[in-house]
Amino acid sequence: MNPYRLPDPDLEALLADDAPFGDATTCALGIGGQAGHMVFRARHAMVLCGVEEALRMGELRGLPGAGPVRASGERLAAGAEILTLAGDAAALHQVWKTAQTLMEYLAGIATATADIVAAARRGHPEIAVACTRKNFPGTKAAAIKAVLCGGASPHRLSLSETLLVFAEHRCFLGAEAPAATVRRLRRQWPERAVVVEVGDEAEALRWQQAGADIVQLEKLPPEAVDRIRRQFPTGTRTRIAAAGGINSANAEAYARAGADILVTSAPYFAPPRDVAVTLTALQTRPSTP
Repeated sequence: MNPYRLPDPDLEALLADDAPFGDATTCALGIGGQAGHMVFRARHAMVLCGVEEALRMGELRGLPGAGPVRASGERLAAGAEILTLAGDAAALHQVWKTAQTLMEYLAGIATATADIVAAARRGHPEIAVACTRKNFPGTKAAAIKAVLCGGASPHRLSLSETLLVFAEHRCFLGAEAPAATVRRLRRQWPERAVVVEVGDEAEALRWQQAGADIVQLEKLPPEAVDRIRRQFPTGTRTRIAAAGGINSANAEAYARAGADILVTSAPYFAPPRDVAVTLTALQTRPSTP
């Protein structure tokens, strides 16, 4: 899957952040005009993400791709070649670390996402996995691309496009009945699903009876999900989302318990997946950082 590419101004900003006034070392050594090429490889197995951005960074610095380019969303074996860039040493060194690091971090998110999706679908092949908006501020576009490449969807892209009622909202509603709250939300935003986060089984049943489209269970164990599912009336339209602490180790259990959706932030905290980089000058011996 290759859902989109980050725009050029974002990539230029990343490159400028690492070399705002050029590369001092390459300049001081006087090697910037020498020709070479740079090969990126997966050091370990991974779900790739960010290769389109790495290729475009090279193009923005006059480095055309000189080899096969893999696509974001591909699952790679250790040692698989990802991308080769060719051109002068000054440009290669300017692109090197930014492209490498971006792919490493995004592959970490994509791989962790794919692992959770795979575990969940062992428990229920139709279950959906959604990743929260708890990505590091300023990285949303890149992080969401990695989530999509891992086979999940965004839980909430922003506060502006979803209706998710927390206890922190309900404390301002006074004595308003849950059914009245649901009716009011449907009247105000008729095209949006009404999602309500709850902290116990009684709340889950109360909001299901009120007509919520999704009841989001916060930090309840799989056994509680199973009990709640069994108490929902046959044919109910209310879906169950399990949230809080969902990861690849417990996703299958939550899926088997009857959750329709798993909501997770875990991929954003996954370690990066190493990308090995080899720079080679023409007719010289390659070195691997």
